[in-house]
Parts: sequence; structure tokens; C-alpha cells
Amino acid sequence: MPDQLSQVFAALADPTRRDMVARLTVADATVGELAEPYDVSVQAVSKHLKVLESAGLVSRSREAQKRPVHLEAEVFDLMTKWIERYRRQAEERYQRLDAVLAELTETADDTTDEGKAS
Repeated sequence: MPDQLSQVFAALADPTRRDMVARLTVADATVGELAEPYDVSVQAVSKHLKVLESAGLVSRSREAQKRPVHLEAEVFDLMTKWIERYRRQAEERYQRLDAVLAELTETADDTTDEGKAS
């Protein structure tokens, strides 16, 4: 079974599911409410929700006759930590590259200044 992070990224690879997640950041919604803007059946939306649910991105509760879909924001912490780790590593590499380029520029400037002095 894939790890949760892989499931989350796979679930969010679909633009319809990303849009549903974005809409759920505003408020919980029923399957019918989530289906409204799409030209697909409620069953198709339910399939998308099952993928999001198995990735841990959403959950469903029962309120009387409704079963609202709720965004599980904690999953975003997992994604954020993963992304942040690699962002920091990339930033460190760029800082090292900046230092090397600054050193090369300094060396080139020193060589040019010595040529002018002669």
C-alpha cells in the first residue's frame, strides 16, 4: 500500500479533486453541492470523494439526512513539511552557488584591476 504522502499527491493530481479541496477550504459541503459546478454525475463526484477520503484529505459526517464532506486540514501539514524540507535544501544549494559566483566575480574583477595597473 502506498504511503499517505503518495496517496495525497496522487489524489491532488486530478484538477477536479483539487478544485473540490479548494472549495472545501471555504466550507463543508454535501456531495450534491460539490457536484453542482461540474458537468458530471453525483456518482462521479462520489468516486472523486472516495479517492480524497482514502488519502485522508476529506471525511464525511452525518447530520440528520445530510452527509457533509469536511476537509482534513492536518494532511496539509504532512505535505507542507515534505515540501519545506526540499525547499530548504534547494535554497541552501542556491546560496552555495551564489557564494561561488560572487567569488568568481571577485577573482575576475581582481584580475581585470591588475591588468589595468600594469
